[in-house]
Amino acid sequence: MKGSMMDYQLTLSSIVKRAEALFGAKEIITRLPDRSFHRYTYTDFTRRAKKLAVALAKLGVRPGDRVATFCWSHHQHLEAYFGVPMMGAVLHTLNLRLHPDDLTYIVNHAEDRVLLVDKVLLPLFARFQDRIKVEHVVVIDEAGEAPEGTLSYEVLLDDADENAFQAPDLDENDAAAMCYTSGTTGRPKGVLYSHRAIVLHSLASAMAGSLAIQESDVVLPVVPMFHANAWGMPFTATMVGATQVFPGPHLDPVSLLEDYQQEQVTVTAGVPTIWLGLLQTLDKKPGTYDLSRMRALIVGGSAAPEGMIRGFQERHGLTVVHAWGMTETTPLGTVSLLWSSLESEPEDTRYKYRAKQGVPVPLVEIRARGTDGYVPWDGKTYGELEVRGPWVAGAYYNSPESADRFTEDGWFRTGDVVTIDPLGYMEIQDRTKDLIKSGGEWISSVALENALMGHPAVAEAAVIAVPDERWQERPLGVVVLKEGQAATVEELRGWLADRFAKWWVPEAIEFVPEIPRTAAGKFLKSALREKFHNYQPPTAS
Repeated sequence: MKGSMMDYQLTLSSIVKRAEALFGAKEIITRLPDRSFHRYTYTDFTRRAKKLAVALAKLGVRPGDRVATFCWSHHQHLEAYFGVPMMGAVLHTLNLRLHPDDLTYIVNHAEDRVLLVDKVLLPLFARFQDRIKVEHVVVIDEAGEAPEGTLSYEVLLDDADENAFQAPDLDENDAAAMCYTSGTTGRPKGVLYSHRAIVLHSLASAMAGSLAIQESDVVLPVVPMFHANAWGMPFTATMVGATQVFPGPHLDPVSLLEDYQQEQVTVTAGVPTIWLGLLQTLDKKPGTYDLSRMRALIVGGSAAPEGMIRGFQERHGLTVVHAWGMTETTPLGTVSLLWSSLESEPEDTRYKYRAKQGVPVPLVEIRARGTDGYVPWDGKTYGELEVRGPWVAGAYYNSPESADRFTEDGWFRTGDVVTIDPLGYMEIQDRTKDLIKSGGEWISSVALENALMGHPAVAEAAVIAVPDERWQERPLGVVVLKEGQAATVEELRGWLADRFAKWWVPEAIEFVPEIPRTAAGKFLKSALREKFHNYQPPTAS
């Protein structure tokens, strides 16, 4: 026997309808390239999203066609987030930090028909423009200017009548958006999100016990809209009617702190490298910024050091909430909020749990597979994390060669090596490609990195494997010191020796001015491995 509920389709159109009906007066704010602020309302936003849908249809865009964006985070990008999928087309955000060769491959592989590009990004776009096959290039500029051979976004919208928009009869399983992985292990791979996946993901993000985003929040995603849909925050914020603030291209700590203070931001989100820079700025200027309304700095993308979480909480009264996800999980998978049973635990224990990646959000399941099968939830045994749920990819777009990333029983193999404890808290120990095997035993580079970044003089740290004649591999620490701070190799080795078994401690640590990053802001360990592939520790004098 089946239930007798209505067959109500979960589509982004329903989110727009709700925003239009309930939140018309709420604000959406953008920091423009010239550092001024653009402000308008949800009413303005929904009207322009419909105009964009009408304008794209005039250009010949049809359901299922891909419309790419090459943009910073701003209100026009939000219009595309909804205007494109509302008409049945597929929003395809391009990561502007990728190499032009990768961008060329991605645009052509996705078969994008139209590309929206910020005027300030035209020089970057020019590096691959002649190698792609899009039919129309639409330039986004507040003044409506567009070079010859391109179309003006503002002119297109001015010529479109929002009343002409007729929402198509969308199926919730229709594709709504597309993102590509950053391609650190081969060609970038496309993830094709359905309307249903995004709506359910938005509901999960809004839940208490998850990110709990609500109407009273002021949300500023530092994670760009071109990276994993800004972790879905624009979709969630629109669904609940939160005030939205977009930083544009201004992602430096001072600009962000100005935005937080002026707009009284309550929720923000970004990768650890962003928060490490922000913490250093706050430490240099304590009390300069009023962040009293901020309730959560959401961190994801890679493991956040416990020392950073402590620093924000103890020195500035700011709460860091650790989460985990991937492009393939839309991206929210787990959130590290403390179960009630942990509230009476010692402070050090609570911080250790807050530094884990957390428990799966409702409707997401996790497990970890080791060399001898699935590992117990004992918090000690390593295994590769596998995940499944209604917003987890079941395949990559047009990439049959990547079928081995999915198990026979329908789980996604993440490539993250984790432990899961008896309470269900998952903790990333490493990526499969970054684990260090020394003398037949595994060493977690992530654990060493987080410990190093807990040292008062260390700004950033990465740990990689280097060849060793006796042990096959040994860890090498690569460290960036804080401005004006000093530390010796022996001092840092001693710091680690107090925290780890002797055989975990690197014999050598190299000091560098900066650590290369991926397009997503994570440490680019492949570049470090290439740099130090023939590494020989300095000879003691």
